[in-house]
Amino acid sequence: MSDGLLGPAQIRALAAEHGISPTKTLGQNFVIDPNTVRRIVRVAEVGPSDVVLEVGPGLGSLTLALLPAVARVVAVEIDPRLAAALPGTVAAQAPDRADRLAVLTADALRVTAADLPAEPTALVANLPYNVAVPVLLHALETFPSLTRALVMVQAEVAERLAATPGSRVYGVPSVKARWYAEVSRAGSVGAAVFWPAPRVESGLVLLRRREPPAADRSETFAVIDAAFAQRRKMLRAALAGWAGSAAAATAALEAAGVDPTARGEALDVGDFARIAAHKPRP
Repeated sequence: MSDGLLGPAQIRALAAEHGISPTKTLGQNFVIDPNTVRRIVRVAEVGPSDVVLEVGPGLGSLTLALLPAVARVVAVEIDPRLAAALPGTVAAQAPDRADRLAVLTADALRVTAADLPAEPTALVANLPYNVAVPVLLHALETFPSLTRALVMVQAEVAERLAATPGSRVYGVPSVKARWYAEVSRAGSVGAAVFWPAPRVESGLVLLRRREPPAADRSETFAVIDAAFAQRRKMLRAALAGWAGSAAAATAALEAAGVDPTARGEALDVGDFARIAAHKPRP
């Protein structure tokens, strides 16, 4: 253990002390490497004025690395045992910074601004693999005060989030994330830094908030969903249900300046927003 951070022995001891066994159901893989959490804090570019929203703090590895660097950490933990244990761990490892921590026992997919003690400026989290994309999109939509996010996710998810038009893995997560932010890969993380070690590698994704397109979000997301639900189809066919008919879809695409024979994987978020703005009226 170094500078109050948790190593493998401390993580296992804390888990045993609180009767906690990592569960696949909640996607629990605890970080046991201090260098990894230091790296995450550095790449996240957080500072003394930031209020960080941390989703799934687990046993506190990343929390302890964040506390010296920021004004406050608001940790949202769905497992009540972990949520109850975290304040004690922080008090023991970093007593002079314990007052910077607030813990909320809740499902991150249902948390609203009213639930938090302060407006978060950054999301920094080791997101559970099974809900990573929904949690990220929910946070970006629910907390407009977030200026950036640094999330650790399964490598495959990181690739999808950071993919650009034309990529074979470009899809719904890629486009929807770009509604809110500029998205880029920020490094890879090996399985050995986790306990238990997952069977897959992980990746870091950095998102910087930007102004969304001048269009209705829900309508744009409906177009995105329709375009990729049948990604092998041309847009005039894939969007027929959304527009009401293939002819109406063709008209909307042409009005938006998009080739009706193109496929969703060729479009960026601005293209989808323009299509949404030209939805035919019933």
